Amino acid sequence: MPTNYNLTAEQIQENWDELMDTINKHISDPRKDQLIKFYTTYQERLIMMPAAHKKQYHNAMPGGYIEHVNRVVRCAIKQYKLWVSEGAETDGFTKEELIFSAINHDLGKMGDEEHESYIPQTDKWRQDKLGEDYTFNTQLPFASVPDRGLYMLQSHGIQYSFNEMLAIQTHDGLYDEANKKYLISFIAENKFRNPLPLILHQADMMAAYIEFRREMGPNIGKKVEKKDNFKLNNSTTKNKALGNVGSTGLKGVLDNL
Repeated sequence: MPTNYNLTAEQIQENWDELMDTINKHISDPRKDQLIKFYTTYQERLIMMPAAHKKQYHNAMPGGYIEHVNRVVRCAIKQYKLWVSEGAETDGFTKEELIFSAINHDLGKMGDEEHESYIPQTDKWRQDKLGEDYTFNTQLPFASVPDRGLYMLQSHGIQYSFNEMLAIQTHDGLYDEANKKYLISFIAENKFRNPLPLILHQADMMAAYIEFRREMGPNIGKKVEKKDNFKLNNSTTKNKALGNVGSTGLKGVLDNL
């Protein structure tokens, strides 16, 4: 069962301020102003968005999206330094490309100009049994998260490089079947020309795992009391069940209950 971890109003605002600060420090003009304008335009939606629709994933709570984005940025910078320390060639991309990709890797989760992607789950059973505090908005036309995110950037005049496009497109790794052609190849020319997509994927996985463990980890492995809800014994219910079964084998199974 989830721990019902939630962010405070102060934490949600601090996370938003951290994101704005990251854009101001690491993104150059004209994209810096364009990104700030974009995020400010959709601030009311983005600042309260969850990062997923159910607790068994990660950060399915108000403000969870921005907190996840900030963590991915921090993890990406640390992963980059690790790759450099191990002798990886990183001259094929810039630090700005790394941070731009991390900031916008899950942007498609916001939905589009008219429709948000996640809306509150109103089904009490799905909330309690499946941990779904949110559900997908059926008014939103389907598109993958990377595709929608890249579309939203493009439709608001925010340009991105080939490196950034590829990193955002493949950040889910092999969780997305569409990435197989990039990640499973024995042809040297088809492999990534630099490690940016791999660094972003690792940062995303690291951040999501930390968030998952915070929410679900304390209760994983705990014993759940089981109730025997299927006890027929020698009751009238059992006799009726046996009387309606034509299979001799199935009758034998029911007869032993």
